[in-house]
Amino acid sequence: MQKDNMNKPTAILIATGNSHKTEEIRDILGGNYVVDDLVGKDFPKVNETGTTFLDNATLKAVEISKLTDQWVLSDDSGLEVDTLGGAPGVYSSRYAGDEGNDSANNAKLLAELAKRPKDNNRSARFRCVIVLAKNGERQAHFSGAVEGCITDSLSGDAGFGYDPLFIPDGHDQTFAQLPSTTKNQLSHRSRALEAALPWITENL
Repeated sequence: MQKDNMNKPTAILIATGNSHKTEEIRDILGGNYVVDDLVGKDFPKVNETGTTFLDNATLKAVEISKLTDQWVLSDDSGLEVDTLGGAPGVYSSRYAGDEGNDSANNAKLLAELAKRPKDNNRSARFRCVIVLAKNGERQAHFSGAVEGCITDSLSGDAGFGYDPLFIPDGHDQTFAQLPSTTKNQLSHRSRALEAALPWITENL
């Protein structure tokens, strides 16, 4: 159902404590939405026990939506490296053990790739699954991906996560080197949100 007051921005709560992710989503969605997250709020941590991105995104969105009357958007995303059998995958944010330790995760990824032949294919992709939930029920889900490859060393200071190691197809710079506007047009998250926007516009 189309929202009645088109002049009033719709509030969306992002089920994350990652302010980098929230800012990226806010930039992509634009001014029609008031985007907030869980930082500084009294919400419980949701354990990501799923084996797929959809499982984990659903767990987060559904559990948080039980505790608020807002629409909740959750994403689960990660890096899939072909020569590593799709790893780190759903374990991307805790690949080296500690949740969200970008430096350690990047170091482990490079160490694992160093065990492969130097001429080995380093093709990879970032994948994102977005879930929207309301009142404890999943309402919709969408996905997006961006193909690319992994570099031999860290390059760039922008972005977060594996951005300094990932070069998207059609470019010669990593996500951490590209302008944020360019990254937001290419990223797995932007593609998942682009798929979701018609549904969001119609239903929120």
